[in-house]
Amino acid sequence: MDSETPTPLSLSGTDAAINRFRLMATLEGWSWAALLVGMLFKYQFTENPIGVRIAGPIHGVLFVAYILCSVQVATSLQWPLRVRVMAMLAAFPPFCTVWFERWATRNGSLRRADNLTTP
Repeated sequence: MDSETPTPLSLSGTDAAINRFRLMATLEGWSWAALLVGMLFKYQFTENPIGVRIAGPIHGVLFVAYILCSVQVATSLQWPLRVRVMAMLAAFPPFCTVWFERWATRNGSLRRADNLTTP
C-alpha cells in the first residue's frame, strides 16, 4: 500500500462520513427487504408476526441512521437542496436508498471537492 492510499484509520471525517452513508444506504435497503418478507409471511402465509417483530425495529434503527448520515454528508459536501431532498425521500420507497447512493456516486455528489480531479 503506497503512502497516498488512505487506510481506514487515516480517513478524514468527510471520507468516513461518506463511507458510513454508503453502508447505511445499503443496510437500510436490505432491512426494507427483510421487513417486506416478514410482512409477506405475517399476512399471507403463516399469520406469525415474528418476522415483522425482528425486522421492524432493525429497519427503524437503520432508517434513522440513514437519515442522520444523509444530513451529515449533505452538510459536509454542501449538497444543493434538490440532492438533499432526494436523499431524504429515498428513505421511504423500498430499495431507493441503494438507488440514490449509486446515483450520487455516478454524478459526483459523493466526492469531496478537493478530490475532483479527472483521470
